[in-house]
Amino acid sequence: MAKVSDSEFLFALAIEGKNPSSEAFAKQIDQLTTQGKSKLTFVIGGSLGLSTEVLQRSNAQISFGKMTYPHQLMRLILIEQIYRAFRINRGEPYHK
Repeated sequence: MAKVSDSEFLFALAIEGKNPSSEAFAKQIDQLTTQGKSKLTFVIGGSLGLSTEVLQRSNAQISFGKMTYPHQLMRLILIEQIYRAFRINRGEPYHK
């Protein structure tokens, strides 16, 4: 948390978070950047989840389902969804 500034929009990847569709996630990113919130930070918890401090600081909590993934795999899934969001927002085709 020491590396997260007040100006960053913090997404906490939490199992109890909202489970948006790719389109809804893309729309949220588009709305944030339109509002001038270009510093987006994503926090992936460990096997025990996230601390109360991280959850309280987060601006949004999102989930990629109730399953548990290894940290490295979750990073890849997250990057793919961010990439997909930018393709959706540009009106480009993406794999469904």
